[in-house]
Amino acid sequence: MNLLQQLEAEQMATARTKALPDFRPGDTLKVNVKVVDVTFDEKTKQNKTRERIQAFEGVCIARQGSGLNEAFTVRKLSYGEGVERVFPIYSPLVDSVVVVRKGKVRRAKLYYLRGRTGKKARILEKGAGASAAEMSEADLLEGAPTADTAPAAAAKATPKAEAKAAAKAEAKAKNEAQKAERTAKKKAGRDERRAARKAEAEKKSA
Repeated sequence: MNLLQQLEAEQMATARTKALPDFRPGDTLKVNVKVVDVTFDEKTKQNKTRERIQAFEGVCIARQGSGLNEAFTVRKLSYGEGVERVFPIYSPLVDSVVVVRKGKVRRAKLYYLRGRTGKKARILEKGAGASAAEMSEADLLEGAPTADTAPAAAAKATPKAEAKAAAKAEAKAKNEAQKAERTAKKKAGRDERRAARKAEAEKKSA
């Protein structure tokens, strides 16, 4: 460790007395920021300062820098507009950071969230199971019951799932019946046209 790194380590130790929790991009954070309000008192003719804590809650989309220059970016949506703030880790204005929810992401920089709103901007919570809509088709096929596990799967089926399966089977049978009816009509029409052409040819030959 050279002299510059040693001085930086000393400043980092004195700059923040309260350690911040461990967090990474994708986590939902609540950053408590110190805000100093300065007002002028007409009676005393002096400036009065008042310090308060303002909370900024959003998703951490990036961490950049190292040492004293390390910072993190928090993004939130306010009335449909995206708002981003960059907070230095060792800033005296950052009172505390609370991790509201751990996010499950694969990137270190979540800048793609800037172009997304609503449900598309949601991040899956870490430790929570993925729903059927979020699972890929391969995962769904992989989890399909086999011949050995079919009875157990059927026993676990809920009434709602059974009703859904019955409705699906009924719709499939109805579609097949309609398809067979259309095929029979087409065949009957072809037979009639063929018989008419045959009768006309016999009439001409006679």
